[in-house]
Amino acid sequence: MRENHDVISDAERDELVRRAAAVPKTHSRPDVVFHYSEDGSIKRFAPHRPPSNPSHPPAVWTIDAEHAPLYWFPRHCPRISVWAYDDEQQGRLSELFETEASRICATETIWIDPMRAARLYEYRFDGSRFAPWTDADGQYIAGEAVYPDEVVMLDDLLALHADAEVELRFTPKLGRLMDQVLASGLPFSFVRIRDARR
Repeated sequence: MRENHDVISDAERDELVRRAAAVPKTHSRPDVVFHYSEDGSIKRFAPHRPPSNPSHPPAVWTIDAEHAPLYWFPRHCPRISVWAYDDEQQGRLSELFETEASRICATETIWIDPMRAARLYEYRFDGSRFAPWTDADGQYIAGEAVYPDEVVMLDDLLALHADAEVELRFTPKLGRLMDQVLASGLPFSFVRIRDARR
């Protein structure tokens, strides 16, 4: 049964997630890939199994520049992103989400102060050391230990989104917006969503 605040039913939500997982993911051949951390002292990145995907072989995980805004948040902050790759998708994004941006990122209002106070470190790696991870747009993995070429401190995450022309939204709960993103048929990503309030 659909509740008044739901955009889609549980069954519809499950089906849309299944369909999205089946869509081929987008990857380029970036010269540089990135890893974001609140720890600025990492010298060597060793492959590991992520707790959210324990069956995956150990890997070092990185992201390309186009998809990096999804990681411009404190580590435990739940967030979602929806974006457009072409003019047709941009038209749909603009119509459905009333935006002129080509990417929207959103999190909960309780994360405004942690975002203002956050300091992230952007680790930069030679992209040739990594292969596309086929389960997610713009993500790349390495099966062996890697060393960063450079690390850059980021201390104004709100300005980082603004400078990249990413529309950053805050909402008390992410549930309704998540449903709208799923129903849109546009490319999207959810991070730490198990911690989000619905």
